[in-house]
Amino acid sequence: MKQQIVTPARSLTTETEDKLNKQIVMEGTSSAAYLSMASWCETKGYETSAQFLYKHSEEERMHMLKLIHYVNTAGGHAIQPEVTGIKHTFTSLREVFETVLHHELEVTKSINSIVDHCFQIKDFATFNFLQWYVMEQREEETLARRAVELFDLIGEEGVGLWMIDQEIGKLEAFAAKVG
Repeated sequence: MKQQIVTPARSLTTETEDKLNKQIVMEGTSSAAYLSMASWCETKGYETSAQFLYKHSEEERMHMLKLIHYVNTAGGHAIQPEVTGIKHTFTSLREVFETVLHHELEVTKSINSIVDHCFQIKDFATFNFLQWYVMEQREEETLARRAVELFDLIGEEGVGLWMIDQEIGKLEAFAAKVG
């Protein structure tokens, strides 16, 4: 007797599922990129920045997992992303945080695009689910923007880089205060 495979009822359209799977790739890439940046920082003696980026790598992985669970429980099939093309060396600590800021701005655009799509097709469950990501992106952008500002405020000469590295560790408290 042949076993029949039952396909669960879907609450996601295939288009929404595709968009969420692309976001899963973006979150997985974020996690891998931040891990690589953390490793680079650690090898260069920027210990506080390394710890900040290790933590954010884990957070991005959790963002990815949250999306995976959502897609699967909504009747879709989340795809484990293949992550390639991660940069492993940087010319400066400033480049690391400018890359973080640029990347977070791209993630925000992506999330906003999916939210807009969900609103247009009246998928209010996914729209509501994504509101957490909208607010999370505001915090991520604030952190990244502030990190880049430190380079101009403190300067990179003398003990400037050491001071910037120390200030990076205080950014979480800053984001909580303004968020």
